[in-house]
Amino acid sequence: MATSRRTITLLAATGLVAVAGVVVAAMLLTGRDPEPPGPGTTVVASASSKAADAASRASAGSPEHDAAHYLSDQPTAVWLTPEGDPVDVVGDRIAALASEARAQSARVAVVVYGLPERDCGGQSAGGLDGDAYDEWTQAIGDALRDAADTSPIVILEPDSLALAPECGNVPERVAQLGAAVDAISSETTWIYVDGAHSDWLPAAEMADLIAQVDRTADDGRGIRGFATNVSNFMPTSDEVAYAHDVAALLDGLHAVIDTSRNGAGSNGEWCNPPGRLVGEPGGTIGDDVVDTNLWIKPPGESDGECNGGPAAGRWWDEAAIELTQDVIASE
Repeated sequence: MATSRRTITLLAATGLVAVAGVVVAAMLLTGRDPEPPGPGTTVVASASSKAADAASRASAGSPEHDAAHYLSDQPTAVWLTPEGDPVDVVGDRIAALASEARAQSARVAVVVYGLPERDCGGQSAGGLDGDAYDEWTQAIGDALRDAADTSPIVILEPDSLALAPECGNVPERVAQLGAAVDAISSETTWIYVDGAHSDWLPAAEMADLIAQVDRTADDGRGIRGFATNVSNFMPTSDEVAYAHDVAALLDGLHAVIDTSRNGAGSNGEWCNPPGRLVGEPGGTIGDDVVDTNLWIKPPGESDGECNGGPAAGRWWDEAAIELTQDVIASE
């Protein structure tokens, strides 16, 4: 684990006792120290997912039902947005996910996605203003600390760092993400910031951006590392190599890789490319740098209004059917 950059005395004065209590509670509930993700990690497959909703509405035996039902059973990170989970709701949402995780002997895994000027006005534009974002991430952090026994995994603001140079807002993004890390972090929560993917920013540029956030976030445990390939399609082998290149320029940080939709690799498109397939199930790889792979982008949810898709985040039956055609045919 990364250590705090503050002294023990200052930490005690600003909440070390409370943090220690959370850690002790987690140890009592799990019977072990909090552990980072690794091979064999299973995250919650939530009954509140869009795949589960689509399966409940489709006719039994139809391609739409079979695809949605298959995807609803797969452990997949849950995306928290201020549009869907505002500040007065998000705590209850996380508590419900924690209950599901306990019942499944799984871990909570969430994607926090609500930065001011999110996606720089692109397909997933939106987000909160600065003060509201601070309040929202604090509510998320409080709820995750209450769910310490599930050793939560947080993917913090995909694309935010990789887009920042193009959007011309690197200092603002670094400060916002550093504050979000401070609000969310604890000794039992594993935070991964944006790490782009192997066909985007060079490793040195990505590592510099990640290091800036790591230096800015100075409260609690800080970040575990970075997440690559989120919502993208690059082959796992390429992402493992990229993660190693980025991590070699950082001090002890680790990576997770999104393999939810990379089963057929990339055709160079990022927005609803045709002919893609689901990838390896989460928790199937890992080494000294890559903690493991996870399904982070829920397969079946659109990337945006491109290649015939609906708005970003909406369920799209046609995509779900295409992504799962090989695995369903083999069952």
